[in-house]
Amino acid sequence: MTTSLFDLYKLGVGPSSSHTMGPMRAACRFARELDAKGELAKVSRVQANLYGSLALTGMGHGTDRAVLLGLSGNEPATIDPAVIEATVAEIRAKKMLNLAGMRRIGFDEPRDLHFERETMFPPGARTQHPNGLRLIAFDGSGNRIEERTYFSIGGGFIVEDGAETAFAGEKETRLPYPFHSAAELLEVAQTHRLSIDEVMMANECARLRVHDASANDEELTVRVRSGIDAIWQTMKGCIDRGIATEGILPGGLNVRRRAHRLAERLKEKEATGQPTDPLAPLDWVTVYAMAVNEENAAGGRVVTAPTNGAAGVVPAVARYYERFVTGADHEGIIRFFLTSAAIGILYKENASISGAEVGCQGEVGVACSMAAGGLIAAMGGTNGQVEHAAEIAMEHNLGMTCDPIGGLVQIPCIERNAMGAVKAVHASRIAQSDSEEHKVSLDQVIRTMYLTGLDMQSRYKETSLAGLALNVIEC
Repeated sequence: MTTSLFDLYKLGVGPSSSHTMGPMRAACRFARELDAKGELAKVSRVQANLYGSLALTGMGHGTDRAVLLGLSGNEPATIDPAVIEATVAEIRAKKMLNLAGMRRIGFDEPRDLHFERETMFPPGARTQHPNGLRLIAFDGSGNRIEERTYFSIGGGFIVEDGAETAFAGEKETRLPYPFHSAAELLEVAQTHRLSIDEVMMANECARLRVHDASANDEELTVRVRSGIDAIWQTMKGCIDRGIATEGILPGGLNVRRRAHRLAERLKEKEATGQPTDPLAPLDWVTVYAMAVNEENAAGGRVVTAPTNGAAGVVPAVARYYERFVTGADHEGIIRFFLTSAAIGILYKENASISGAEVGCQGEVGVACSMAAGGLIAAMGGTNGQVEHAAEIAMEHNLGMTCDPIGGLVQIPCIERNAMGAVKAVHASRIAQSDSEEHKVSLDQVIRTMYLTGLDMQSRYKETSLAGLALNVIEC
């Protein structure tokens, strides 16, 4: 168990965690390692080759921009979205970039950035994942100084070719309550008479203790809670910006932002004192999810949950809990994020959260499962109900393809987040109403999702070669 809550929920920029954040992190790592090895001064040119889904949908997902920004020493968690456009424009206009932020070299995109659309995997690579990026540094005589191959495996996680684990931010730590499956998680919690969120809190504190052995349990708990609060505040800020902003999303599809208009209509109904619509809270769930993913599509600041393409589901359901559930409080929000992260970790470590690997069931489907289980925990449900809700949510997302029109994270991605958030609420309600005994376990549905994704034809996995991307005219 190597993934932390703060690996799963991390700050980034849109429009894609796998196609924008991952390549930016890989390119930045490559540039910084050149400096660390004392080779930066020798570099006169860098070439980037994109493969598989990165090549096929990379233009619409901003992969080209991400590589330029990463080579320039930028990280998705810290770059200011407001400077991205100007930074990329300057690189392109001058055909120069500041490698690792320290050495200016020429960079001519037609020569140095290749979309290898006919090649699924980097030649000679040991790792087989459809999001491949190969970076090569040359000296002034054209000799290769360094060559690295990376894979963006979903959620902003990257792994170097042949490596066994992703660069997630935290190395494996001895945890008080390790678990590798939902069954183990439930067993550990039952044995120690803990809720799932308590198991997660103890494990997250253990991760922090590695870096500060002198801190006591109370201090570490405060830090974890503060980190969760920061994530939640960023998510809420994203919702609010999405609701406040109007206009056309970038990319050429001319998709109009809708969250603002939908929110205004709901506010008007509430202000006129019309008879209360019992399903109005679900309309707000739709607005919250769409607001986040419109911000993501515009390249704004979002939190991976567990990916950018699915970033609207979890915050929409958390906002639903906060606003519409009687008795909602801050402790419930803490339980929500700890528990949803436990579920996300199970998918991340036992299956996949990459649309390019398993389709959108691995993105919106996983987010729906996380949010459903998190909502149960927030409302004080049992561990069994959490597991049941998470299983129900994924069971009804199995087989969902990833077919973004024009390679843009807009259609069907924005509405799909709204549907995923509503499904999460329904899944939690079914689990609450039912007994804890059910035929299909969360572990079984996670395994089924992964095998379904492997069986799915590759053109339905974030290539824009099939589905809606093929049958809807881009206009």
